[in-house]
This record gives sequence, C-alpha cells and structure tokens, in this order.
Amino acid sequence: MDVEILGRVLSTLPEDDDHPYRTGPWRPQTTEWKADDLEVVGEIPADLDGLYLRNTENPVHPALERYHPFDGDGMVHAVGFRDGRAFYRNRFVQTDGLLAEREAGGPLWAGIAEHPGKSLRRDGWGARGRMKDASSTDVVVHAGVALTSFYQCGDLYRLDPLTLETLGKSDWGGMFPSCGVSAHTKTDGHTGELLFFNYGKDAPYMHYGVVDAGNRLVHYTEVPLPGPRLPHDMAFTENYAILNDCPLFWDPDLLAKGHHAARFRPDLPTRLGVLPRRGGASEIRWFEAEPTYVLHFVNAYEEGDEIVLDGFFQGDPEPKDIGDGGFYQRMFRFLALDRMQTRLHRWRLDLRTGRCREERLSESITEFGVLNNTYAGRRHRYAYAASGVAGWFLFNGLVKHDLLTGAEERYDLPEGVYGSEPAMAPRVGSTAEDDGYVVTLTSDMNEDRSECLIFDAARPADGPLARVLLPERISSGTHATWAPGSAIPGWAGTDPPATAAGL
Repeated sequence: MDVEILGRVLSTLPEDDDHPYRTGPWRPQTTEWKADDLEVVGEIPADLDGLYLRNTENPVHPALERYHPFDGDGMVHAVGFRDGRAFYRNRFVQTDGLLAEREAGGPLWAGIAEHPGKSLRRDGWGARGRMKDASSTDVVVHAGVALTSFYQCGDLYRLDPLTLETLGKSDWGGMFPSCGVSAHTKTDGHTGELLFFNYGKDAPYMHYGVVDAGNRLVHYTEVPLPGPRLPHDMAFTENYAILNDCPLFWDPDLLAKGHHAARFRPDLPTRLGVLPRRGGASEIRWFEAEPTYVLHFVNAYEEGDEIVLDGFFQGDPEPKDIGDGGFYQRMFRFLALDRMQTRLHRWRLDLRTGRCREERLSESITEFGVLNNTYAGRRHRYAYAASGVAGWFLFNGLVKHDLLTGAEERYDLPEGVYGSEPAMAPRVGSTAEDDGYVVTLTSDMNEDRSECLIFDAARPADGPLARVLLPERISSGTHATWAPGSAIPGWAGTDPPATAAGL
C-alpha cells in the first residue's frame, strides 16, 4: 500500500469524549488520506471499473449543547477500481459552515437536537433555518462532478470525483433555488438529467426541478402542500416524478414556538404525488395510501396504467420502545430500523382510477435499498439493502431481494463489524440486471480497521470476492453511490486515474 497523508483538520472535541455518537463506530476522522495499490485479500475482478463514493459525518467541533450524529461535518470517501487494483481517497467537504467554524475555533450553529435560538450566528441554512449545512447526507455524480447534499436542504457542493477536492457550489447559471436542495437528488443515466426537490416552512412548502445533462436548470415548479412537511426521498419513472407527503412532520404548535419536534399522525394518509417530469403544479395527482413514513425509495417504473413504486414502509414511524440506550438512543430512535419496523413495500398507483394498491414485499427488516442504476426509472427485479443492528443506526449485513420470486439472499457481517449503504456496480460489458458486483465499506471494531468488500451481485451470500484494506477505520455514515469509470472525466487512459488527476 502506497500511503500519503494529504492533511489533518484540528479538532476541538474533548480527548476523553464519551458521547455515544462520537465514539465507537462513530469515532470521527480528521485525517485525509491518499492511498494507492491497496492491500487486497482475495482478487479484485478485472471488470470492476469505477468509483464507490460514500458520505459520512465527521464532527470537528462539539455541539453547542446537544450533539446529534447528523450534525457532523461531511467527509466523502472514494474507493476506485481499475484493472484489478484499488485506490482510496477521503476529504472533508469544504462547506461554508465548516470553514466558518474552523476560523472561529468552535461551533456556531445549533444542531438538529437544539433550539435554533442557541445559534451564535443566525445566517444558517436548511429547511428549518439557522442550521449549519454540513452537506453530509448524500452523494451522487452528475455531469462528471460529485455532488454532496444535506437532508434538510442546502447547497449542492461540487467535488472532483477523483481527488475529492471541493470545487465550489452548484450555481446553475444563477438559478440555484434560494431555499436550497434536499438530499436524494436523482440521476437518470438514460437522459443525463438530475431530478431534485426541496422543502421548507413557507408556502408552498415544496418545489421540484430538473437539471439537464449540460448542468442547466431547465424546469422548476411549486408543489403545494397543506403545511410544512419532512419529505426525505423521491423517485422517478421514464415519464413521471413521484414526490410524497407523509404524516410525520413538525408539530405545528411547537413549530410556532421555534421547536422542531417531529410527530407521527396516524389519522392522516400517506400521500404520493405524481407529476410529469416537466410538469407543473396543476398536473400533480395525489394518491392516498396507508399512513407511514418512507425514508427511502428503491425505484419506480411504469406498468400499463400503473406506476409501481418500491420503498421501505415503517410499521412504527415514531417508536416509543427504545430499550436501554438512554437519552441518546431515545433521541435517535427514528433511525433504529428494528424499532421502526422497516420492510420493503410496493405501492401501485393507478393513473386511470386514481387508486393506490399496496403489498408487503418482504418480512425482513432492511433499509437503504439500492439497485443497478442502469434500471433506475425502469422495471427492476433486484434490490440490495442493509440490515440493521437493534436500537442503533448501524448495518450488520447485506440482503439481496428478488422481487419477482420473493427469494432473499443474506450475508451477515461478523459481530462488531458494521457495513455501509451498498452500491451495485455493473461489470464492464454486463448482460443482466445482477451481472456485476456489490460494494460496501465496513468499520471493524474488533480489529480497529476498515475494509471495502466486493461481492458477486448474483450470489452475495457466498461472501466477499475481495477485501480491500483501507488506511484508517472510517466513521459510520449515511449514503453512497457507484459511478462507472465511463462517467468520470479523466478516467480513461490513466493508471491509476487519481494519480493523473493531480494527486
């Protein structure tokens, strides 16, 4: 392994830190690495060609009062594969908030679990206002650039996908929305488009837009809602975008007092909004479904007069039973998969009758489902998802769902080893939906190290084909993506690609 330290960020966290979400699997990283020719146990397939990118939360400073893991500063990790070899990079996203707090030497904005009035600066970002836009939730690649985003809306930070150098913020010719963009932007590999939404506390409460393959904002429309909501994801088909209005949102009475407390309203339906991909507010059709909260969708596609939408139904969106984890586990219960009872689910939206039919696709508790992205917006058969550890936001395995037969293949990580959101990487020249590889990063608490695991996407239960050793144990985080080498400028004809990109 050829390893070089690119930089270190000065942290003001206490040396004896005992916060449950800044220790153990959430121990922050402050070192930025460049590592080529990584050590491999097994053999990296020669037809695995591209980048696995993952965003994580790495707090540099303590909270003003009460830290929540989603407050951590964004750090992106990249593991690249080319000709049977692998390289690794990680970099902080150089957000405005991170730079300001580094200059101040401490925290300036209240976090998700703190009252906004505690902020030392009032020029924050986000759907709830006065928050730091950490850009630590999601990452996608569009028009050859990696884009990081924040789940409560903010800027889209542009990163070189090879070096992870921050290139600035998306501007879209001066047309970037003033209320920001939510995480879970969607890329359509068939059209080159980026689809997005945002939300906030002022009417109409939501917007939807499209950026074309040339990185131009070509469509932006209001999506009127009954009040402030907390949508987290969206989906699309060849012709439609699917948005949502779930009955878990800020309590209106508390919101009027400046408190952002989410409450589930089981007396209200889940509403799924369908509009043409370039449609306006008058063209939105709302379908009512069983009350739940959907954190993540897998995919959607058109089947005759119906739109088929797959995602994760929460059996208990506001769990009260939090076990013995105390205050912080109670605060973080909204992402304890076993408490929320998240299961793969299907909604069928009939465009002819306006009715919605639903069916459960699995009894397994899984979430963070992904697919072969060349099937995004098209009919798919397979979903790859993570299984959760009881009471914690940690993944202890990988499940392949066959949505045609109902069969499942499972790979369980050893105790004390936690995975990340998987990504499906079609092999070069692939001929079938599961003809490729599944990639994930692990945090091994037993050996104090991290690895990148590569599975055969057709048979993940057989275990990893290769384990790629990383230079440092990474922190637990959120979302990931796969970018084929063909989608990355400067990739072709370089060896390794990251070296030619200036590192």
